[in-house]
Amino acid sequence: MSTGSVRWGSVPVGTEVPTGRHWVRFGGELLVWETGPPSSTGREDGLVPAAGLLLVTQVGDAFRQDHPDAVVLLDHGRHLVVEAGSLRGAPDQAHTCWRAETLPEDAVVVDRPRVATRAPTRRDTELLAGLSVASWEQDVRALAAVRTRLSSGAGFMTAATSAAATLEALGFTVRTDPVQVPGGVSATVVADRVGSRTGARRVVLITAHLDSINIAGGPTAVAPGADDNASGAAGILELGRVLVGVTWQHDLRLLLFGGEEQGLFGSRQYVAALPLAERSRIRAVLNLDMIGRRNGPSRGVLLEGGPASAHLVDDLAAAATSVTGLQVSTSLSPFASDHVPFLEAGIPAVLAIEDSDSSNHDIHSDRDVVAHIEPGLALEILRMCLATLLRWLDSRPRPRPAGPVVARAPGRLDVFVVGSDSAMHHQVLKGPAG
Repeated sequence: MSTGSVRWGSVPVGTEVPTGRHWVRFGGELLVWETGPPSSTGREDGLVPAAGLLLVTQVGDAFRQDHPDAVVLLDHGRHLVVEAGSLRGAPDQAHTCWRAETLPEDAVVVDRPRVATRAPTRRDTELLAGLSVASWEQDVRALAAVRTRLSSGAGFMTAATSAAATLEALGFTVRTDPVQVPGGVSATVVADRVGSRTGARRVVLITAHLDSINIAGGPTAVAPGADDNASGAAGILELGRVLVGVTWQHDLRLLLFGGEEQGLFGSRQYVAALPLAERSRIRAVLNLDMIGRRNGPSRGVLLEGGPASAHLVDDLAAAATSVTGLQVSTSLSPFASDHVPFLEAGIPAVLAIEDSDSSNHDIHSDRDVVAHIEPGLALEILRMCLATLLRWLDSRPRPRPAGPVVARAPGRLDVFVVGSDSAMHHQVLKGPAG
């Protein structure tokens, strides 16, 4: 927490920050502050006093619900800057729905990246056309029709059994792993599709949580969870339906976790049980959580990863720019979804979530219903995901030279390389003599 007297102000990105002041960036906005004794010039420098600054990361508007009297200096949806002195008592650092921490100095919390577009291939275009809004919406409706998918309840097991049967019918090898949660046992559905490459293969994971919760109403209350997270779970089924019809070099694994709403129990236990060799095989983890609610004038997505997965965030942002009209925001400050345990274990993972989710006041309640879903937004996010997955699953590592190129005769080059199978290969390149 900032100490002493703090004076702050908000300015557009591109504004020059004077020496001696700190800044933090949220999309197109900079928050600028300085610490020290009160200015004798009052507010003439554009800064106003505050009693210390906190960065809050929240799920939905969980922090505002818990601290309605808190003074919020900057609201960027999932991220808030809060005046520390306005909180009654110390913030609960163990809270599962929001996190309060020291506001970082001179850092980008949320970016609006500018990335180059890349033209989709003919195969990309054909597969993208295979995504079905009607199919996705049907799965959302079926999941949301369950009274509650509380992790340890019968409704959750009904949804998990149905999803497992759907994936098995598509051609995946499916198993269900038990998950220990407070008050009982839940499950994680694991569906595998083996790649075609001979020798060592990587694996790409697509994940979502299947459970729902009604925090105010309690464990027996209605919790349709249409957006949180029938939208993401249905997205897994839809991506699986499209991807299973094509042969890929690398393995594909779909995961539907239980216990997320109670504290990421499914994903934490899954990661903890992974053998070291299996962890090292993971090429990427793509987590879908809340992809169906439009919370502003434009369709937007937040891509959230960590330093170990910045390249995955870049891949998804490039795909969004190329094959969708989504407004993309990015963050490397991960929190409170199933990508977090992977990142904590050093495994590259990224979350795709609807932008401005703090404007969604219906999650974790009986109001999170299908009527509030916008299928067009979900389709755009799924297009971005699919376009990226096509490259992750079929990526071919470029052979690297193992030594100098040798010319044994005019018009001939002997090239020795270490291939993607780690073996030495010799290739002859012929051209015009002389």
